[in-house]
Amino acid sequence: MTILDLSDVSKSFGALKVTDAVSFSVPKGQALGIIGPNGAGKSTLFNLITGNITPDTGRITFLGLDVTRRPAMDRVRMGVGRSFQIPQPFEGLTVYENLAVAASFGQGKSEAAVTDDCVRILHDTELMRLANTPAGALSLLDRKRLELARAMATGPELLLLDEIAGGLTEGECKALVATIKGLHAQGMTIIWIEHVLHALTAVVERLLVLDFGRVIGIGEPEVIMASKQVREIYLGIEA
Repeated sequence: MTILDLSDVSKSFGALKVTDAVSFSVPKGQALGIIGPNGAGKSTLFNLITGNITPDTGRITFLGLDVTRRPAMDRVRMGVGRSFQIPQPFEGLTVYENLAVAASFGQGKSEAAVTDDCVRILHDTELMRLANTPAGALSLLDRKRLELARAMATGPELLLLDEIAGGLTEGECKALVATIKGLHAQGMTIIWIEHVLHALTAVVERLLVLDFGRVIGIGEPEVIMASKQVREIYLGIEA
């Protein structure tokens, strides 16, 4: 089953085309990594998938439904969850309260109805020990975990991770990767933008490479990273 399909999706801001006829699909249960140099259009692509911006041309299908013009909140309720590069939790609320807000809003349910989901997610993201800690007191790793947990609390069928490993130490990155691998092992479909390649390739089954808004390769990580074109464009070396 295909959970997400993009067909010739393009987006321009004035004369700058940031997404250029992008087409790819993601089967249910797969983890897809997205790489590319800064300015390649990766975050814009996420904004198109989530509905934060609307494409100029092309079609986006989620769970078999055309969502090209559907607003972001509709897509959250349909099952698109997303983390952001810079975690911005409600710092005055506890970790649990942050999850309860995300779950109630994202799932359209009362706090009482989402309690069990929140407790499960706290366990899955290794945040149970911090459930009653104010979010503003968390370390960077735990803020990243909370960002992941808040995305999970909306009840996603598809989880989008935007450079969630950025800024972490080697040990912290390894711990976060283990958490993400655990979620993926439970069947979560993931699309992950990341510059920390060893973190990405520890989880994903496929890699997609963007350059100047265009897809220049998609396939198994070993094959993609061995490509002369990818090495020259992404790694900045002459292959």
